[in-house]
Amino acid sequence: MSQLLWEYLVDPLNSIHFQKAMIGATLSAIACGVVGCFIILRQMAFLGDALSHAMLAGVTAGYLFMQMVFDSDAHATAMIGGALLAGLVTVAAISFVAQLSRIKNDTAIGIMYTGMFALGGILASVFSHRIHIHIYDFVVGMVLAVEDGHLWMIGIVASLVLGVVTLLFRQLQITTFDPIMAASIGIPVAAMHYLLTACTSLVVVSAVPVVGVVLVVGLLVTPAASAYLLCDRLSRMVFVAPAFGVSSVVVGLYLSTWIGKVATGPLIVVVSTVQFLIVLTVAPRYGLLSDLLRRRQLVPQRLVEDVLGCVRRGEGRSVPVSAVLKYVESSADSVRRAIRLLQRKNLLKAVEGGLRLTEDGRREARRLLRAHRLWESYLDSVGMPPESLHYQAHDLEHLHDEDTVDYLDDKLGHPLRDPHGADIPEDFFHLVPGTQVKVSLLREGHRAVVAELRPGADRTLLRVGMEVTAGPRSGDGKFWLLQLPDGKQVMLDHEAADEVMVTLNQSQ
Repeated sequence: MSQLLWEYLVDPLNSIHFQKAMIGATLSAIACGVVGCFIILRQMAFLGDALSHAMLAGVTAGYLFMQMVFDSDAHATAMIGGALLAGLVTVAAISFVAQLSRIKNDTAIGIMYTGMFALGGILASVFSHRIHIHIYDFVVGMVLAVEDGHLWMIGIVASLVLGVVTLLFRQLQITTFDPIMAASIGIPVAAMHYLLTACTSLVVVSAVPVVGVVLVVGLLVTPAASAYLLCDRLSRMVFVAPAFGVSSVVVGLYLSTWIGKVATGPLIVVVSTVQFLIVLTVAPRYGLLSDLLRRRQLVPQRLVEDVLGCVRRGEGRSVPVSAVLKYVESSADSVRRAIRLLQRKNLLKAVEGGLRLTEDGRREARRLLRAHRLWESYLDSVGMPPESLHYQAHDLEHLHDEDTVDYLDDKLGHPLRDPHGADIPEDFFHLVPGTQVKVSLLREGHRAVVAELRPGADRTLLRVGMEVTAGPRSGDGKFWLLQLPDGKQVMLDHEAADEVMVTLNQSQ
């Protein structure tokens, strides 16, 4: 077993080509992983693809410049300078087209990067006697044939890019997540964008000898995307992404050596893609399995409220679970999950004989009942047949946010009873001692102190600071009666009652 392990794991390291490939690809993966974090957070993945393709024009132009001007074959210098210039020109052209025309940004990227790539292909074909670029190697990479010059270039680029990100991490982080705030505190947002573009161009240059111009986007984006599924903080993500990139390089190199006759660059990217798919499936928070489990455990709010309403109809008595399962229209498993959720929220408690509402549960059930009866009153006011009121209101009662219910209550004139003659619970959400409310919310027996008289109520007998007691409503609930300390009474209609603000004291 140890001999087999030695043969498969250690023997490849004796090859100088394997060693160079491991060093060069690892450095490229680290640099690509760090820069890739900012690329995907800024939603610039397509731009990274554009830069990788535009690099062909930059590399060929750099070769021609060194050949024709200096009669030199300084390939590394030509690749870095030409690719960097091509990347900046491409980004500037994309920005120019997107900002000064009706063409959208993604369309501009597609136009410019294909144009730059085609230009590079033309230069490589026309000047093929001067430029020694093999298009196949340029596309898929030549990991096991990395030259010493390439290793130096990769090392310098990785050191430079990592140094820039380390020194300017805070500025890059702020401009990535909130460019408006960054500009407000004096950070040059445009400069940071072009700096990141320059770093992207450099890492693309360094990675092309490893995986090629087409697959470099996989090394730039995929490890960062895997890290994004696992991390909620950029400070952690910039370490996890390079780890994914390095692991894909190591596994890809060994698989290529074991299998044989397989292009190493594409195999590295395939391994990186498999890593991403595994993470996408099993990530504890954002993975597909965890999302499926969360969906299975979710309980619809409507079902929760139906269970609450069913127990409320027990009028304070314990309600058997079997009765809830019978009357709530849903599967038994879903109803039981809803019951457990209500118990966790302290709205239901298990007692001998079944279930009973807690104090918080009674309050919530009362709020649902108020919404139901107000919806019935509203539907009745718009002419819905009486036999349909209950069922339609049952559907609508789940729209019970306080603003909606308050609007209905005010629109209907704060009714006291629903169309069936049942009492509508008072607005206990606002009717809290010490709270300032409109007189129109008061029910019989409420005592309060006048806090404000708005126009329309200042000509009554009411005065600020006067204590009043709400009497019975009259005229089918359209008039509010207020008892004054001296025994006099004030009658207000709905409009006037809304103009009197009082501070609630207590009920009789």
